[in-house]
Amino acid sequence: MSKEHIYEISGINFKGYFAQADSNEAPCVLIAHTWAGRDSFVEDKAEEIAKLGYHSFAIDMYGEGKIGTSVEENSSMMQPLLDDREELTKRVMGAYEYVKNLDSVESDSIAIMGYCFGGLVSLDLARSCSELKGAVSFHGFLSGPEESSGNKINAKVLALHGLKDPMVGQDQIDSFSNEMTEKNADWQLHVFGNAMHAFTNPEANDPDFGTVYNKEADHRSWKMLKDLLKEIF
Repeated sequence: MSKEHIYEISGINFKGYFAQADSNEAPCVLIAHTWAGRDSFVEDKAEEIAKLGYHSFAIDMYGEGKIGTSVEENSSMMQPLLDDREELTKRVMGAYEYVKNLDSVESDSIAIMGYCFGGLVSLDLARSCSELKGAVSFHGFLSGPEESSGNKINAKVLALHGLKDPMVGQDQIDSFSNEMTEKNADWQLHVFGNAMHAFTNPEANDPDFGTVYNKEADHRSWKMLKDLLKEIF
């Protein structure tokens, strides 16, 4: 059973998509969307997660379920949150708290996964939520906000990155690796040698922009996600 949930943060309505596993009570995986918003891509991922036996909740980071239709519109929605990581954290924490209180969700068994912009959202929840079990970033931005520099990370972290991704350079990889090491996190970074940005999206086919689907990286990264979920739940 799947349905839309409306939850409120600071007077703004957000529209999440809940996909329920067969069991009444189960762990839950939050899914953070790309810069396009909570679209069918993450809703489909939520359904796939539910088939694995976990509840899943595709969160809304923009409010009112907004979905962009162009590069310019997507960027205009994402950039304010990249510039204000405190607000970004408030929104993902609000989604976490909402899901945590759902009757069918095991409140102490919640993880998050995300794509591109959502990968950064996932990592920022791990940076701010001590009770989170796991965080997975698929071709996401890796650098952390300055204000999280002293926070301990208890979640198990998995970052999945394409070597040819022009949007995530070596500087982000280095800062992420240093941060995770300094915080003594349980973390992994897997690099897929022939993959670019958006390697999990079958519709990505713009090498000039740096977004190209890679079937092998998509399948292998999904297996790594499933292994981590089995480990933490």
